[in-house]
Amino acid sequence: MLNQGYGDKISNPFSELLDKLSLFTSNEVTGEESSHRRFNGWSLSERNPEVIKAWMPIWEWFYRYYFRVQTSGWHHMPSTGKVLIVGSHNGGLASPDTSMFIYDWFRTFGYERLAYALMHPSAWHSPIFAIPGAQVGAIIARPKMASAALRKDAAVLVYPGGAQDLFRPYTWRNRIHLANNKAFIKLALREEAPIVPIISHGTHSTLIILGDLYQQMKQLHEWGFPWLLDGNTGVFPIYLGLPWGVGIGPLPNIPFPIQIHTRVCAPIVFERYGYTAARDRPYVDACYERVRAMMQAELDDLVQKYGSTC
Repeated sequence: MLNQGYGDKISNPFSELLDKLSLFTSNEVTGEESSHRRFNGWSLSERNPEVIKAWMPIWEWFYRYYFRVQTSGWHHMPSTGKVLIVGSHNGGLASPDTSMFIYDWFRTFGYERLAYALMHPSAWHSPIFAIPGAQVGAIIARPKMASAALRKDAAVLVYPGGAQDLFRPYTWRNRIHLANNKAFIKLALREEAPIVPIISHGTHSTLIILGDLYQQMKQLHEWGFPWLLDGNTGVFPIYLGLPWGVGIGPLPNIPFPIQIHTRVCAPIVFERYGYTAARDRPYVDACYERVRAMMQAELDDLVQKYGSTC
């Protein structure tokens, strides 16, 4: 477990973090080689335990004082070996349940156990996301990289719903929405990895998403309206949140200080694994529904315990 009492050792955690991040310090890889090779999500070697340690006091402050996180179910998480951790995305680009889960992970298992998180390819175009993401264990959300991580007996975190899940309407805040993306099931079957679902309650209330204007904006763009759209995300939300008040588009946001409840669910082990199982469409569909249904049942339980709104 992580030792507490950061104040005794780190007087300024932000200064410590900036010292660790390669964005602000010189590295053994510099210049053209750095810009082309590093922080593009295609490496398992950018993960840096020293940077993770520097993030911990900042994550801890948000965990304890801003979101006042309550968590349960960590006895379900395997202590060793490969595992595919499947979550439902929440709360816009801030996605606070992700960082709060990551904090719980490292304080539970320490910094040396291999763990990676799949990050959308679009995020790797921005150093704001790419550099700190790579150093805490993010890799590009491609099957090749996910398989490579699992073959190193690592834990891999995936959010199948992606941007559609992050920006699903507020009225869907208590609905598991994996966007019918079954690639994670095929990955688990091919690599013979158990699935551990994780859920959160409250996080989707940190940003009030009113609707999605993507189709309308796409049509305007096709008519010549000068608006830059990222076609890979497939969302263009309108929402109430900080600091914009009323925001449009998938912009970074400051989450409201809503209490978050997270839960680690029991592992799911399927009856059949291997490449043949991964190519069996009805079987993949059944496995997907099994995971989705478990996550929805666990979320319903949290909603019943803590209320439908936070």
